Amino acid sequence: MMTGFCREFFLIFASESNIINIMKEYDVIVIGGGHAGTEACLASARCGAKTLLVTQTFSTVGQMSCNPSIGGIGKGHLTKEVDALGGVMARAADASGIHFRTLNKKKGPAVWATRAQADRNLYKAFIQNEIKHQKNLDFIDGEVIDIIIKNNEIRGVELQENHSICCKNIILTAGTFLSGIIHVGDKSYSAGRLGENASIKLANRMRDLDLMMGRLKTGTPPRLDGKSINFDVMVEQPGDFPRPVFSFMGKTSNHPKQVSCFITRTNEKTHELIRNSLKKSPLFNGVITGKGPRYCPSIEDKVTRFHEKNSHQIFLEPEGLNTDLIYPNGISTSLPEADQEEFIRSIDGLEKAKITKFGYAIEYDFFDPRGLTSFLENKKVGGFFMAGQINGTTGYEEAASQGIVAGINAALKSQEKEMWSPSREQSYIGVMIDDLITQGAPEPYRMFTSRAEHRLFLREDNADQRLTKLGWNLGSVSKERFSAYSKKIDLIEKEIEKLKHVTFFEEGKKVFAGDYLKRPNTSYDDLAKLCPDHNLINSSIGENCAVNIRYEGYIARQETEIIRSKKDEELSLPEKINYEKILALSSEARENLAIARPQNLRQAAKIPGVTPAAISILKVQIKAINNSKKTASDGK
Repeated sequence: MMTGFCREFFLIFASESNIINIMKEYDVIVIGGGHAGTEACLASARCGAKTLLVTQTFSTVGQMSCNPSIGGIGKGHLTKEVDALGGVMARAADASGIHFRTLNKKKGPAVWATRAQADRNLYKAFIQNEIKHQKNLDFIDGEVIDIIIKNNEIRGVELQENHSICCKNIILTAGTFLSGIIHVGDKSYSAGRLGENASIKLANRMRDLDLMMGRLKTGTPPRLDGKSINFDVMVEQPGDFPRPVFSFMGKTSNHPKQVSCFITRTNEKTHELIRNSLKKSPLFNGVITGKGPRYCPSIEDKVTRFHEKNSHQIFLEPEGLNTDLIYPNGISTSLPEADQEEFIRSIDGLEKAKITKFGYAIEYDFFDPRGLTSFLENKKVGGFFMAGQINGTTGYEEAASQGIVAGINAALKSQEKEMWSPSREQSYIGVMIDDLITQGAPEPYRMFTSRAEHRLFLREDNADQRLTKLGWNLGSVSKERFSAYSKKIDLIEKEIEKLKHVTFFEEGKKVFAGDYLKRPNTSYDDLAKLCPDHNLINSSIGENCAVNIRYEGYIARQETEIIRSKKDEELSLPEKINYEKILALSSEARENLAIARPQNLRQAAKIPGVTPAAISILKVQIKAINNSKKTASDGK
């Protein structure tokens, strides 16, 4: 039965709406159709919640506003985990990827990272199709100008022209749209991203809620016309063969036509031109106050911060199969248009390059993620979830990971079920969320494998083994996916057992397959060639088996460490411990610990500035204090 609130909305608004079955109260409303918003609304709907996606223009849903690429170091792990939970990003990457690579292949499997350059239009089309055909999910074009709150609980949203929609929970995924300002040289104007309006009224409303907010910035390079580029003087970078796939449900047959990328470099002339233009850059003349991403700096930042380098690498990456547009990865800039043209044409192969869209910086509001619970729910307003760049992150993958967690939890809350908080030991998603809610975002947060303490356990290849059964229990994983996962697990278990007994002869000596796979620089494919009569599985499943065999001792120790760390969380911190004397801690950690005086390590880990390394130092201190007490007691 509809409430009076919903009935009023229907009478006013139903005639203009493209929503299916408008006469109902929604469990979850998702605001924003970027990477966080799409994963959030799809996850919420898969979990059985009646869900509505509100976005300014549905035609832009799933748009890759920066580089059309998915994955990379740390980011590939997040993408695989989103996929393992039933998300859409990896499948969209497989359906649109035109250049696939596995990064860090020369290193250990813990840091192998899949990356795909995508066709921008194919990716967007795939996402939109998923939304259109998802059960329990409606969508509408509109701008949210207010969030309706009663007794510190979400009640609904208000759109332009006083249209209101009631709901139990809201997921805000506004990206760079909240009070967004684009900067190009001395030109500044309000926008959420190029060609789209900023969300001003909603940003003002958020300030009225007295939430912890700040300003961050990000940027993008100019786009180039491929027909004007001399690729002959550049280094060609073909994709990997055999090609990796992103989704655990994916196949290389899902991939469209593959193309090459190209590499060139800046030079001293380029750097001189940029240095001479710095006074015109809003990044350096004080116009932009927001903090930018340290690990994805503008070319102005690179030239200034790394002045000892006489060149920087540029990756020329195609934006699609049916376009000549090229994305020059590595030269993000907000210099004036004339200056962009000048330094671009100083680069080998780009002497006659035509810029089709100039680079720009965008500054926007974000919320301090320390104001969120581990479920990504706001601590002050019940039912108010936040995900994506508004939480201080950068990157499609970080946004999507937050989106799927927020979507699952909003659905669970609407059904009065226990919500789920991913842990650091369980996933990179858990690492990211824990980092955000405990340390905040003094700069845009980007995922790296180095942020995880248990990297060998948290590999790309076993993301489904870590998360798919959990996703099935939460409701976010389909029956089809769970069935495929169950068959895979059965194959892995049988294959590992079989490999214990498989042997071959090498220089007249019998060699067990398991012992062979423990050698450096061996692979499952190599073993299959040595044992052609044993019908070994020649696939990614086999390589997963090989990794588990090769690192079984390390993995076992890491699992033991995980169990021990959970016990360590309950270790009590002495009430009178003098943090100022623990010089191995950072000054920030010492100061914040002295103020908060946590009772145990679990509480300490939630304090800003207290990193996993700091926790290790505190454990040593606790042990030393306890030993000192024991010695004193024994001496009496």
